[in-house]
Amino acid sequence: MVGDLIYDVGLHKGEDTAFYLKKGFKVLGIEANPELVQHCRARFRNEVASGQLQIIEGAIAPESEGPTITFYKNSDSVLSTINKNRAERTGKLGHKSECIVLPRIDVADIYCSCGVPYFLKVDVEGADQLVLEGLKQQPNRPQYISVESDKVDFDEVVAQLDLLRELGYRKFKAVQQQRIPGSRVEARALDGSTVAHVFEGGASGPFGEDLGDDWLDFDGIVRRYRSIFRDYRYFGDDSLLAGFPILALPFKAAYKLCTGQRGSLPGWYDTHASL
Repeated sequence: MVGDLIYDVGLHKGEDTAFYLKKGFKVLGIEANPELVQHCRARFRNEVASGQLQIIEGAIAPESEGPTITFYKNSDSVLSTINKNRAERTGKLGHKSECIVLPRIDVADIYCSCGVPYFLKVDVEGADQLVLEGLKQQPNRPQYISVESDKVDFDEVVAQLDLLRELGYRKFKAVQQQRIPGSRVEARALDGSTVAHVFEGGASGPFGEDLGDDWLDFDGIVRRYRSIFRDYRYFGDDSLLAGFPILALPFKAAYKLCTGQRGSLPGWYDTHASL
């Protein structure tokens, strides 16, 4: 494991990389959307020039796809994906996609050539599992991982947790992402100093021991996601209330009063894991 290296898999506009760089880490960013790659090369031109940030352009996909892959570049860039079903699902919600062809990236090759990072952030719609699967071939593991969890299929979330457990992870947190933009953290940098940071929109937030709340064991995180999926069932994209936002507000208020739930409903979550 490379102790001063972070992989930002799903670099997007660099919302998380800005935090990682401020903490003094070297960052390897992977991004499929060519427009966002150019944005980040301009935004972080000094860090790219110094070698603190390396950007790899292309889409992570299975080897069976060959050297190129169809990428569904969404009108809402965070929803872009290699997964046709996901693209169709977001299209029904009004977010249309444009098909472009990109070079395919084999993440296992990147682990071998660049090293396994201290922290692995994964947010690549439809390819998260591939990034985790690639770790099976490595002798080491990142100390910390964060990965976006599914909002539709509870079994898919459990399968992801099972894979993390198979990889050796024993401590978990489910972190509500809707609360991250605008939140502030004071975190320890690599040189021991304290850095303050306010997370911009689209950021996934802090990681590792900078997170609040206690770590859960495997059974505890499964129970937590059962509760989260109850909220999705009542208030999520496919719930009965989704089509009636005016009615949803009083129902959400009553639900919070009865259950003690805090924060946004239903939101969406990242799973954080620690060795």
